[in-house]
Amino acid sequence: MLLRETLDAVAAVLLAAPCRICGTTLTTASRIPICAPCLAGIQPVRDPKCTLCGRPFVSEVAMEALEPLCFECRDATYAFQRARSYAFYGDVLKSAIILLKFHAVNPLGGWFARRLESTIRTEFGGVAFDAVVPVPLHPARLRERGYNQAELIARPLARLLKLRLATFLLVRTKPRPPRLLLTFRERWETVRGAYETRRGAQVDKLRILLVDDVFTTGATLDACSRALLAAGAASVCGITVARVAEPSGAAESDSVASNTYS
Repeated sequence: MLLRETLDAVAAVLLAAPCRICGTTLTTASRIPICAPCLAGIQPVRDPKCTLCGRPFVSEVAMEALEPLCFECRDATYAFQRARSYAFYGDVLKSAIILLKFHAVNPLGGWFARRLESTIRTEFGGVAFDAVVPVPLHPARLRERGYNQAELIARPLARLLKLRLATFLLVRTKPRPPRLLLTFRERWETVRGAYETRRGAQVDKLRILLVDDVFTTGATLDACSRALLAAGAASVCGITVARVAEPSGAAESDSVASNTYS
């Protein structure tokens, strides 16, 4: 351990580089170009939260209900069986996701996957899965970007969980509007009917773990889940790196902004 720390320190001096978030010189050699203090500032989503979608609650009182559900899930909004996220979509995590999504800092996919593995083992204990499915990009966006950030997370996650990676099951048939800002309602409208299972794909009775980078309104996970369930999937659960959410009981904004749109 001491030798490893010494080698890291020497490498950090010889190959000094700044943290891609705060600009501080990195003191250890790492494939993740983010300093330890920035990473420590990421806030995991903890209890209390909605048992279905994982939305955080304002207080523990809501957990006293027989089945603690947020206002969205009480109205049976979502088609997925359960969804959880690793951490809140704060400044550091938002910047890290942008590095993966738009700057091809691919090692972050593995770093996120390891956090999601821990989240899954804690939050989905006892739930069995047959396949890991990344939320797909529209073909035009995939050609433009050259890769799907959800797949960069899902691929190492599938290896960690010893599950099959099924990138071929879902396709996005309707592109997302190019505007950065979408209202809550527009987010739901843009993904309605936007996903389909690929012709000839064997989906029947599969228990699917659906992977994406950010849970904003839940509309994307919901639309993908509906397509998979309509094709015969037995169940769909969602896991994302980040959660954009006002705690249940706080005011909902009609306008939702994100710099990490798909």
